[in-house]
Amino acid sequence: MKTLSLALQAHLDDGTTTLSWCWRVSRSDGVALGFTDHDRALSFDGTVFEPESGFAASEIRAGSDLAVDAQDATGVLTSDRITETDILEGRGDNAGVELWRVNWSDTSQRVLMRRGAVGQIRRGRMAFVAEVRSLAHVLGQTMGRTFQAGCDAALGDARCGIDLENAVYKGTGLVTDLLRD
Repeated sequence: MKTLSLALQAHLDDGTTTLSWCWRVSRSDGVALGFTDHDRALSFDGTVFEPESGFAASEIRAGSDLAVDAQDATGVLTSDRITETDILEGRGDNAGVELWRVNWSDTSQRVLMRRGAVGQIRRGRMAFVAEVRSLAHVLGQTMGRTFQAGCDAALGDARCGIDLENAVYKGTGLVTDLLRD
């Protein structure tokens, strides 16, 4: 359930709304990009949300289980801030995404609708489609080492810690008899 500020709730209750969508994309290199479906730039929390970028979102595909919810963000490569080179070099891979519903006449009246991360990006000649995965996606990622009943290190490697050249682990012998059943 979303908690709305009193001012935003009053605006919604008024019946005549001035709402727009804003997307903030936070890349791993620290660059934050903002986009809006409004016809002029909006700004809040230190991000300028660029208008007329050709950025649009699909419906959210969600389930009642712990499956990863997803949404597609489609954009035309008209923004100087997202280039085909950026996409090819993976600058948007796993970028954080925030989707806001904003009163464009007073951007202090806003609500964060969802958070996620950029998944697969597909591109064409003049457009791209980025999959936006929900935070449940993070739960399915392998992080760090896997611990299990058996050791996951290779015998004799640095993580194993066993020196196979140590005399304790080596021996020589002579076969004197062969037993047959």
